[in-house]
Amino acid sequence: MPAPYRHTKIIVTLGPATESEEKLRSLITSGVDVVRLNMAHANEEWTRTIVERIRNISAEVSRQVAIMMDVKGPEIRTAFLEEGINLNVGDHIDFVTTGCEDPEVPGIPRVGVNYPGLPADVEVDNTVLVDSGLIQLKVLEKTDTRIRSEVLIPGHLGSRRHINLPGVKVNLPSLTEKDRNDVALGTALGVDFFALSFAREAGDIRALRSMLKLSNSQARIIAKIEDQSALQNLNDIVRESDGIMVARGDLGIEIEYHQLPIVQQTIVNTCMAEGKPVIIATHLLESMIASPIPTRAEISDVATAVKELADCVMLSGETTTGQYPEASVDVLQHIIASIEADSPADAPLNETIRLKTAKAKMLRAAAVLALDLGGAGIVVFTRSGFLPFVLAALRPRGVPIYAFTDQEEVFRHLLILWGVEPFLMNFSEDHETTIKDAFAYLLRRQWCHHDDNLVVITNALAHDHVIDTIQLRQP
Repeated sequence: MPAPYRHTKIIVTLGPATESEEKLRSLITSGVDVVRLNMAHANEEWTRTIVERIRNISAEVSRQVAIMMDVKGPEIRTAFLEEGINLNVGDHIDFVTTGCEDPEVPGIPRVGVNYPGLPADVEVDNTVLVDSGLIQLKVLEKTDTRIRSEVLIPGHLGSRRHINLPGVKVNLPSLTEKDRNDVALGTALGVDFFALSFAREAGDIRALRSMLKLSNSQARIIAKIEDQSALQNLNDIVRESDGIMVARGDLGIEIEYHQLPIVQQTIVNTCMAEGKPVIIATHLLESMIASPIPTRAEISDVATAVKELADCVMLSGETTTGQYPEASVDVLQHIIASIEADSPADAPLNETIRLKTAKAKMLRAAAVLALDLGGAGIVVFTRSGFLPFVLAALRPRGVPIYAFTDQEEVFRHLLILWGVEPFLMNFSEDHETTIKDAFAYLLRRQWCHHDDNLVVITNALAHDHVIDTIQLRQP
Protein backbone atom coordinates (compact mmCIF):
# COMPACT_ATOMS: atom_id res chain seq x y z
CA MET A 1 0.00 0.00 0.00
CA PRO A 2 1.20 3.53 -0.65
CA ALA A 3 2.38 5.23 2.53
CA PRO A 4 1.38 7.12 4.47
CA TYR A 5 -2.37 6.51 4.49
CA ARG A 6 -4.24 8.86 6.82
CA HIS A 7 -7.13 7.30 8.72
CA THR A 8 -8.16 10.31 10.83
CA LYS A 9 -10.09 12.94 8.87
CA ILE A 10 -9.63 16.72 9.08
CA ILE A 11 -12.42 19.31 9.30
CA VAL A 12 -11.78 23.04 8.98
CA THR A 13 -14.11 25.96 9.68
CA LEU A 14 -14.26 28.74 7.12
CA GLY A 15 -14.02 32.40 8.02
CA PRO A 16 -12.32 35.61 6.94
CA ALA A 17 -8.90 33.93 7.02
CA THR A 18 -9.85 31.13 4.62
CA GLU A 19 -12.91 32.08 2.57
CA SER A 20 -11.00 33.48 -0.42
CA GLU A 21 -10.61 31.34 -3.54
CA GLU A 22 -6.85 31.20 -3.03
CA LYS A 23 -7.04 30.01 0.58
CA LEU A 24 -9.85 27.58 -0.13
CA ARG A 25 -7.92 26.03 -2.99
CA SER A 26 -4.90 25.64 -0.75
CA LEU A 27 -6.92 23.96 2.02
CA ILE A 28 -8.71 21.56 -0.32
CA THR A 29 -5.54 20.48 -2.09
CA SER A 30 -3.73 20.09 1.25
CA GLY A 31 -6.00 17.22 2.22
CA VAL A 32 -8.89 18.76 4.17
CA ASP A 33 -11.86 16.38 4.10
CA VAL A 34 -14.79 18.48 5.35
CA VAL A 35 -15.44 22.22 5.36
CA ARG A 36 -17.61 23.57 8.19
CA LEU A 37 -19.79 26.66 7.91
CA ASN A 38 -20.55 28.23 11.30
CA MET A 39 -24.03 29.70 10.83
CA ALA A 40 -23.82 31.68 14.06
CA HIS A 41 -21.77 34.18 12.04
CA ALA A 42 -23.22 33.65 8.55
CA ASN A 43 -26.00 35.13 6.45
CA GLU A 44 -27.71 33.78 3.34
CA GLU A 45 -25.67 35.74 0.81
CA TRP A 46 -22.34 34.61 2.30
CA THR A 47 -23.50 31.00 2.55
CA ARG A 48 -24.65 30.80 -1.07
CA THR A 49 -21.38 32.34 -2.26
CA ILE A 50 -19.20 30.03 -0.17
CA VAL A 51 -21.00 26.81 -1.06
CA GLU A 52 -20.73 27.62 -4.77
CA ARG A 53 -17.06 28.52 -4.32
CA ILE A 54 -16.28 25.27 -2.52
CA ARG A 55 -17.98 23.16 -5.19
CA ASN A 56 -16.32 25.05 -8.05
CA ILE A 57 -12.82 24.79 -6.58
CA SER A 58 -13.34 21.10 -5.74
CA ALA A 59 -14.26 20.43 -9.37
CA GLU A 60 -11.33 22.53 -10.59
CA VAL A 61 -8.72 20.65 -8.54
CA SER A 62 -10.47 17.26 -8.89
CA ARG A 63 -10.74 16.76 -5.14
CA GLN A 64 -14.14 16.77 -3.49
CA VAL A 65 -14.80 17.84 0.09
CA ALA A 66 -17.97 17.55 2.13
CA ILE A 67 -19.77 20.62 3.47
CA MET A 68 -21.05 20.73 7.04
CA MET A 69 -23.53 23.43 8.04
CA ASP A 70 -23.32 24.05 11.79
CA VAL A 71 -26.65 25.57 12.85
CA LYS A 72 -26.45 27.93 15.79
CA GLY A 73 -29.05 26.27 17.98
CA PRO A 74 -30.68 27.75 21.08
CA GLU A 75 -28.48 29.99 23.17
CA ILE A 76 -28.81 32.59 25.90
CA ARG A 77 -26.98 35.87 25.35
CA THR A 78 -26.76 39.22 27.05
CA ALA A 79 -28.06 42.31 25.24
CA PHE A 80 -26.05 44.94 23.40
CA LEU A 81 -24.05 47.26 25.64
CA GLU A 82 -22.67 50.58 24.45
CA GLU A 83 -19.93 50.25 27.03
CA GLY A 84 -18.74 47.16 28.83
CA ILE A 85 -19.12 46.64 32.59
CA ASN A 86 -16.24 45.84 34.92
CA LEU A 87 -17.42 43.29 37.47
CA ASN A 88 -15.48 42.75 40.68
CA VAL A 89 -15.77 39.98 43.27
CA GLY A 90 -18.83 40.62 45.47
CA ASP A 91 -20.54 42.97 43.00
CA HIS A 92 -24.19 42.40 42.19
CA ILE A 93 -25.70 42.42 38.70
CA ASP A 94 -29.27 42.08 37.43
CA PHE A 95 -30.18 40.16 34.29
CA VAL A 96 -33.63 41.20 33.10
CA THR A 97 -36.02 39.94 30.45
CA THR A 98 -38.17 42.04 28.13
CA GLY A 99 -40.91 43.91 29.98
CA CYS A 100 -39.20 43.89 33.37
CA GLU A 101 -40.80 46.55 35.58
CA ASP A 102 -38.76 45.93 38.72
CA PRO A 103 -37.21 49.21 39.88
CA GLU A 104 -33.51 49.69 39.24
CA VAL A 105 -31.23 49.70 42.28
CA PRO A 106 -28.46 52.30 42.38
CA GLY A 107 -25.05 50.69 42.05
CA ILE A 108 -26.38 47.45 40.54
CA PRO A 109 -25.98 47.32 36.76
CA ARG A 110 -28.90 45.98 34.74
CA VAL A 111 -28.33 43.92 31.58
CA GLY A 112 -30.97 42.50 29.27
CA VAL A 113 -31.04 38.85 28.13
CA ASN A 114 -32.63 37.32 25.03
CA TYR A 115 -34.35 34.44 26.85
CA PRO A 116 -37.63 35.27 28.64
CA GLY A 117 -37.61 31.95 30.51
CA LEU A 118 -34.32 32.58 32.32
CA PRO A 119 -35.83 33.50 35.73
CA ALA A 120 -38.14 30.48 35.63
CA ASP A 121 -35.35 28.05 34.79
CA VAL A 122 -32.80 29.04 37.45
CA GLU A 123 -32.98 28.66 41.21
CA VAL A 124 -31.35 30.60 44.02
CA ASP A 125 -27.71 29.47 44.49
CA ASN A 126 -27.46 28.25 40.86
CA THR A 127 -24.24 29.09 39.05
CA VAL A 128 -24.37 31.40 36.03
CA LEU A 129 -21.35 31.47 33.71
CA VAL A 130 -20.86 34.33 31.25
CA ASP A 131 -18.48 34.74 28.32
CA SER A 132 -17.20 31.15 28.07
CA GLY A 133 -17.01 30.89 31.85
CA LEU A 134 -14.64 33.82 32.27
CA ILE A 135 -17.18 35.44 34.60
CA GLN A 136 -18.85 33.32 37.29
CA LEU A 137 -21.95 34.41 39.20
CA LYS A 138 -24.24 32.97 41.88
CA VAL A 139 -27.99 33.60 41.82
CA LEU A 140 -29.10 35.49 44.93
CA GLU A 141 -32.77 36.14 44.20
CA LYS A 142 -35.23 36.23 41.33
CA THR A 143 -38.61 37.54 40.18
CA ASP A 144 -40.63 36.59 37.11
CA THR A 145 -38.54 38.91 34.93
CA ARG A 146 -35.23 39.38 36.76
CA ILE A 147 -32.42 37.48 38.44
CA ARG A 148 -29.92 39.13 40.75
CA SER A 149 -26.50 37.51 41.00
CA GLU A 150 -23.28 37.97 42.94
CA VAL A 151 -19.92 37.99 41.17
CA LEU A 152 -17.69 35.09 42.23
CA ILE A 153 -15.10 35.32 39.44
CA PRO A 154 -14.64 38.86 38.13
CA GLY A 155 -14.24 40.07 34.56
CA HIS A 156 -15.23 42.59 31.93
CA LEU A 157 -18.75 42.05 30.57
CA GLY A 158 -19.08 43.07 26.94
CA SER A 159 -21.99 43.03 24.51
CA ARG A 160 -23.93 39.94 23.54
CA ARG A 161 -21.96 37.52 25.72
CA HIS A 162 -22.97 33.87 25.90
CA ILE A 163 -24.56 32.63 29.17
CA ASN A 164 -24.18 29.04 30.40
CA LEU A 165 -26.30 27.50 33.15
CA PRO A 166 -24.46 24.32 34.23
CA GLY A 167 -26.84 21.53 35.18
CA VAL A 168 -29.95 23.57 34.39
CA LYS A 169 -32.40 22.22 31.81
CA VAL A 170 -33.54 25.25 29.84
CA ASN A 171 -36.85 25.27 27.99
CA LEU A 172 -35.51 26.64 24.72
CA PRO A 173 -36.62 25.03 21.43
CA SER A 174 -34.08 22.78 19.74
CA LEU A 175 -34.30 24.85 16.55
CA THR A 176 -34.68 28.61 16.48
CA GLU A 177 -36.27 30.55 13.63
CA LYS A 178 -32.80 31.33 12.29
CA ASP A 179 -31.90 27.65 12.47
CA ARG A 180 -34.97 26.70 10.45
CA ASN A 181 -34.15 29.28 7.81
CA ASP A 182 -30.53 28.09 7.69
CA VAL A 183 -31.58 24.45 7.37
CA ALA A 184 -33.93 25.32 4.52
CA LEU A 185 -31.07 27.15 2.81
CA GLY A 186 -28.67 24.28 3.44
CA THR A 187 -31.02 21.68 1.96
CA ALA A 188 -31.57 23.87 -1.09
CA LEU A 189 -27.79 24.17 -1.55
CA GLY A 190 -27.23 20.45 -1.03
CA VAL A 191 -24.95 20.55 2.00
CA ASP A 192 -23.85 17.11 3.19
CA PHE A 193 -24.02 17.38 6.99
CA PHE A 194 -25.94 19.45 9.50
CA ALA A 195 -24.32 19.86 12.91
CA LEU A 196 -27.02 20.48 15.53
CA SER A 197 -25.79 22.73 18.33
CA PHE A 198 -26.86 22.09 21.93
CA ALA A 199 -28.61 18.80 21.18
CA ARG A 200 -30.11 17.85 24.53
CA GLU A 201 -32.18 14.74 23.76
CA ALA A 202 -32.98 12.36 20.93
CA GLY A 203 -36.13 14.33 20.11
CA ASP A 204 -33.97 17.26 19.02
CA ILE A 205 -32.40 15.12 16.32
CA ARG A 206 -35.79 13.78 15.26
CA ALA A 207 -37.11 17.33 14.87
CA LEU A 208 -34.26 18.23 12.52
CA ARG A 209 -34.61 14.95 10.60
CA SER A 210 -38.28 15.70 10.01
CA MET A 211 -37.30 19.00 8.42
CA LEU A 212 -34.78 17.25 6.18
CA LYS A 213 -37.33 14.65 5.08
CA LEU A 214 -39.80 17.35 4.09
CA SER A 215 -37.10 18.79 1.82
CA ASN A 216 -36.09 15.34 0.48
CA SER A 217 -32.61 15.97 1.84
CA GLN A 218 -30.27 13.02 2.39
CA ALA A 219 -27.94 15.09 4.59
CA ARG A 220 -26.56 13.42 7.72
CA ILE A 221 -27.08 14.87 11.20
CA ILE A 222 -24.15 15.40 13.57
CA ALA A 223 -25.30 16.03 17.15
CA LYS A 224 -23.09 18.36 19.16
CA ILE A 225 -22.62 17.36 22.79
CA GLU A 226 -22.32 20.61 24.71
CA ASP A 227 -24.12 20.40 28.04
CA GLN A 228 -25.07 18.13 30.92
CA SER A 229 -28.50 17.32 29.47
CA ALA A 230 -26.79 15.85 26.41
CA LEU A 231 -24.50 13.75 28.59
CA GLN A 232 -27.46 12.40 30.55
CA ASN A 233 -29.14 11.38 27.27
CA LEU A 234 -25.93 10.40 25.46
CA ASN A 235 -26.88 6.85 24.47
CA ASP A 236 -30.21 7.90 22.96
CA ILE A 237 -28.62 10.85 21.13
CA VAL A 238 -25.88 8.67 19.66
CA ARG A 239 -28.40 6.10 18.43
CA GLU A 240 -30.67 8.74 16.87
CA SER A 241 -27.95 10.78 15.15
CA ASP A 242 -25.64 9.95 12.25
CA GLY A 243 -22.58 11.10 14.16
CA ILE A 244 -21.41 13.06 17.21
CA MET A 245 -19.28 16.14 17.75
CA VAL A 246 -17.55 16.53 21.10
CA ALA A 247 -17.92 20.31 21.28
CA ARG A 248 -15.42 20.93 24.03
CA GLY A 249 -15.91 24.70 24.20
CA ASP A 250 -19.31 24.83 25.89
CA LEU A 251 -18.96 21.31 27.25
CA GLY A 252 -15.81 22.33 29.11
CA ILE A 253 -17.80 25.12 30.75
CA GLU A 254 -20.76 22.93 31.67
CA ILE A 255 -18.74 20.27 33.51
CA GLU A 256 -15.78 20.29 35.89
CA TYR A 257 -12.73 20.98 33.71
CA HIS A 258 -10.79 18.00 35.07
CA GLN A 259 -13.62 15.70 33.98
CA LEU A 260 -13.40 16.74 30.31
CA PRO A 261 -10.82 14.09 29.23
CA ILE A 262 -12.92 11.37 30.88
CA VAL A 263 -16.12 12.63 29.27
CA GLN A 264 -14.40 12.86 25.88
CA GLN A 265 -13.27 9.24 26.14
CA THR A 266 -16.76 8.17 27.25
CA ILE A 267 -18.36 9.85 24.23
CA VAL A 268 -15.83 8.29 21.85
CA ASN A 269 -16.38 4.85 23.39
CA THR A 270 -20.16 5.22 23.13
CA CYS A 271 -19.88 6.12 19.45
CA MET A 272 -17.51 3.21 18.84
CA ALA A 273 -19.99 0.77 20.44
CA GLU A 274 -22.82 2.09 18.25
CA GLY A 275 -20.67 2.30 15.11
CA LYS A 276 -21.24 6.06 14.75
CA PRO A 277 -18.55 8.54 13.64
CA VAL A 278 -17.23 10.99 16.25
CA ILE A 279 -15.54 14.37 15.86
CA ILE A 280 -13.23 16.00 18.43
CA ALA A 281 -13.61 19.78 18.19
CA THR A 282 -12.60 23.09 19.75
CA HIS A 283 -9.24 24.34 21.03
CA LEU A 284 -7.12 21.68 19.36
CA LEU A 285 -4.52 24.22 18.19
CA GLU A 286 -5.91 27.39 19.74
CA SER A 287 -2.49 29.03 20.16
CA MET A 288 -1.99 28.84 16.38
CA ILE A 289 -4.55 31.58 15.92
CA ALA A 290 -1.62 33.89 16.64
CA SER A 291 1.43 31.58 16.64
CA PRO A 292 3.04 29.66 13.76
CA ILE A 293 3.67 26.63 16.00
CA PRO A 294 1.47 24.80 18.51
CA THR A 295 2.11 24.33 22.19
CA ARG A 296 3.37 20.97 23.42
CA ALA A 297 0.09 20.51 25.27
CA GLU A 298 -1.87 21.00 22.05
CA ILE A 299 0.27 18.43 20.27
CA SER A 300 -0.51 15.94 23.04
CA ASP A 301 -4.21 16.83 22.88
CA VAL A 302 -4.44 16.09 19.15
CA ALA A 303 -2.38 12.91 19.66
CA THR A 304 -4.86 11.77 22.30
CA ALA A 305 -7.80 12.24 19.93
CA VAL A 306 -5.99 10.17 17.28
CA LYS A 307 -5.10 7.45 19.80
CA GLU A 308 -8.72 7.35 20.94
CA LEU A 309 -9.56 6.56 17.28
CA ALA A 310 -11.85 9.54 16.72
CA ASP A 311 -13.02 9.76 13.11
CA CYS A 312 -12.22 13.46 12.74
CA VAL A 313 -10.38 16.32 14.36
CA MET A 314 -11.70 19.82 13.74
CA LEU A 315 -10.22 23.31 13.60
CA SER A 316 -12.34 26.37 14.46
CA GLY A 317 -10.72 29.72 15.27
CA GLU A 318 -7.43 28.45 13.86
CA THR A 319 -8.89 28.59 10.33
CA THR A 320 -11.61 31.23 10.68
CA THR A 321 -9.66 34.20 12.00
CA GLY A 322 -6.23 32.71 12.64
CA GLN A 323 -3.04 34.03 11.12
CA TYR A 324 -1.75 30.54 10.20
CA PRO A 325 -4.66 28.46 8.85
CA GLU A 326 -2.62 26.43 6.37
CA ALA A 327 0.12 25.79 8.91
CA SER A 328 -2.56 24.57 11.36
CA VAL A 329 -3.72 21.97 8.85
CA ASP A 330 -0.11 20.93 8.23
CA VAL A 331 0.40 20.48 11.97
CA LEU A 332 -2.64 18.20 12.17
CA GLN A 333 -1.36 16.21 9.20
CA HIS A 334 2.05 15.68 10.83
CA ILE A 335 0.66 14.73 14.25
CA ILE A 336 -1.83 12.29 12.73
CA ALA A 337 0.86 10.71 10.54
CA SER A 338 3.22 10.20 13.48
CA ILE A 339 0.64 8.76 15.85
CA GLU A 340 -0.98 6.47 13.27
CA ALA A 341 2.42 5.17 12.15
CA ASP A 342 3.19 4.30 15.78
CA SER A 343 0.04 2.19 16.11
CA PRO A 344 0.94 -1.43 17.03
CA ALA A 345 0.83 -3.86 14.10
CA ASP A 346 -1.32 -6.28 16.10
CA ALA A 347 -3.81 -3.66 17.30
CA PRO A 348 -7.22 -5.33 17.78
CA LEU A 349 -10.39 -4.38 15.99
CA ASN A 350 -13.08 -2.41 17.78
CA GLU A 351 -14.46 -5.15 20.03
CA THR A 352 -17.23 -3.06 21.59
CA ILE A 353 -19.33 -2.58 18.45
CA ARG A 354 -22.56 -4.55 18.35
CA LEU A 355 -22.82 -6.17 14.91
CA LYS A 356 -26.49 -6.96 14.39
CA THR A 357 -26.57 -8.48 10.88
CA ALA A 358 -24.87 -11.36 9.12
CA LYS A 359 -23.46 -8.94 6.54
CA ALA A 360 -21.89 -6.81 9.27
CA LYS A 361 -20.24 -9.91 10.75
CA MET A 362 -18.96 -10.81 7.29
CA LEU A 363 -17.32 -7.39 7.15
CA ARG A 364 -15.54 -8.13 10.42
CA ALA A 365 -14.15 -11.31 8.85
CA ALA A 366 -12.90 -9.26 5.89
CA ALA A 367 -11.21 -6.80 8.24
CA VAL A 368 -9.52 -9.65 10.15
CA LEU A 369 -8.27 -11.11 6.86
CA ALA A 370 -6.84 -7.78 5.72
CA LEU A 371 -5.07 -7.32 9.06
CA ASP A 372 -3.64 -10.84 8.99
CA LEU A 373 -2.30 -10.35 5.47
CA GLY A 374 -0.49 -7.16 6.46
CA GLY A 375 -0.30 -4.30 3.97
CA ALA A 376 -3.64 -5.27 2.40
CA GLY A 377 -6.50 -2.95 1.61
CA ILE A 378 -10.26 -3.52 1.51
CA VAL A 379 -12.37 -2.65 -1.55
CA VAL A 380 -16.15 -2.24 -1.20
CA PHE A 381 -18.93 -1.13 -3.51
CA THR A 382 -21.88 0.71 -2.01
CA ARG A 383 -24.96 2.73 -2.86
CA SER A 384 -26.17 3.25 0.72
CA GLY A 385 -22.89 3.67 2.61
CA PHE A 386 -23.61 0.74 4.95
CA LEU A 387 -20.51 -1.34 4.13
CA PRO A 388 -17.89 1.40 4.60
CA PHE A 389 -19.68 2.73 7.70
CA VAL A 390 -19.39 -0.66 9.38
CA LEU A 391 -15.81 -1.21 8.22
CA ALA A 392 -14.78 2.23 9.51
CA ALA A 393 -16.43 1.51 12.86
CA LEU A 394 -14.42 -1.73 13.15
CA ARG A 395 -11.21 0.38 13.08
CA PRO A 396 -8.80 -1.97 11.20
CA ARG A 397 -5.63 0.02 11.85
CA GLY A 398 -3.21 0.18 8.96
CA VAL A 399 -5.84 -1.06 6.48
CA PRO A 400 -7.06 1.37 3.80
CA ILE A 401 -10.78 1.07 3.07
CA TYR A 402 -11.42 1.94 -0.59
CA ALA A 403 -15.14 2.61 -0.99
CA PHE A 404 -16.58 2.94 -4.49
CA THR A 405 -20.03 4.40 -5.09
CA ASP A 406 -21.98 5.80 -8.00
CA GLN A 407 -24.03 8.06 -5.69
CA GLU A 408 -22.60 11.55 -5.28
CA GLU A 409 -24.32 12.21 -1.94
CA VAL A 410 -23.10 8.92 -0.50
CA PHE A 411 -19.59 9.66 -1.75
CA ARG A 412 -19.43 12.89 0.26
CA HIS A 413 -21.00 11.27 3.33
CA LEU A 414 -18.10 8.80 3.36
CA LEU A 415 -15.54 11.60 3.61
CA ILE A 416 -16.13 11.87 7.36
CA LEU A 417 -15.36 8.22 8.15
CA TRP A 418 -12.16 6.96 9.78
CA GLY A 419 -9.95 5.06 7.34
CA VAL A 420 -12.30 5.36 4.35
CA GLU A 421 -11.11 6.75 1.00
CA PRO A 422 -14.21 7.13 -1.17
CA PHE A 423 -14.30 7.16 -4.96
CA LEU A 424 -17.14 8.23 -7.26
CA MET A 425 -17.38 5.82 -10.20
CA ASN A 426 -20.07 4.48 -12.50
CA PHE A 427 -20.99 0.85 -11.88
CA SER A 428 -21.37 -1.74 -14.62
CA GLU A 429 -24.18 -4.29 -14.67
CA ASP A 430 -21.42 -6.92 -14.66
CA HIS A 431 -19.83 -7.24 -11.21
CA GLU A 432 -16.44 -8.32 -12.56
CA THR A 433 -16.27 -5.34 -14.88
CA THR A 434 -16.99 -3.03 -11.93
CA ILE A 435 -14.18 -4.67 -9.90
CA LYS A 436 -11.71 -4.29 -12.75
CA ASP A 437 -12.74 -0.66 -13.24
CA ALA A 438 -12.10 -0.06 -9.53
CA PHE A 439 -8.68 -1.71 -9.73
CA ALA A 440 -7.78 0.43 -12.76
CA TYR A 441 -8.87 3.52 -10.84
CA LEU A 442 -6.72 2.64 -7.84
CA LEU A 443 -3.69 1.84 -9.99
CA ARG A 444 -4.09 4.99 -12.07
CA ARG A 445 -4.28 7.17 -8.96
CA GLN A 446 -1.42 5.19 -7.35
CA TRP A 447 -3.47 4.08 -4.37
CA CYS A 448 -2.17 0.55 -4.84
CA HIS A 449 0.27 -1.54 -6.90
CA HIS A 450 -0.16 -4.67 -9.03
CA ASP A 451 1.30 -7.00 -6.39
CA ASP A 452 -0.79 -5.68 -3.48
CA ASN A 453 -3.37 -7.88 -1.79
CA LEU A 454 -6.90 -6.48 -1.83
CA VAL A 455 -9.82 -7.95 0.08
CA VAL A 456 -12.82 -7.32 -2.17
CA ILE A 457 -16.37 -7.38 -0.85
CA THR A 458 -18.90 -7.66 -3.64
CA ASN A 459 -21.90 -9.50 -5.00
CA ALA A 460 -21.63 -12.50 -7.29
CA LEU A 461 -24.21 -14.30 -9.38
CA ALA A 462 -24.57 -18.02 -8.62
CA HIS A 463 -27.34 -20.00 -10.35
CA ASP A 464 -29.50 -16.89 -10.73
CA HIS A 465 -28.96 -15.94 -7.08
CA VAL A 466 -27.00 -12.88 -5.96
CA ILE A 467 -24.72 -13.74 -3.03
CA ASP A 468 -22.32 -11.71 -0.90
CA THR A 469 -18.67 -12.67 -1.30
CA ILE A 470 -15.24 -11.94 0.16
CA GLN A 471 -12.55 -12.26 -2.49
CA LEU A 472 -8.77 -12.03 -2.19
CA ARG A 473 -7.46 -10.34 -5.34
CA GLN A 474 -4.46 -8.55 -6.75
CA PRO A 475 -5.17 -5.61 -9.09
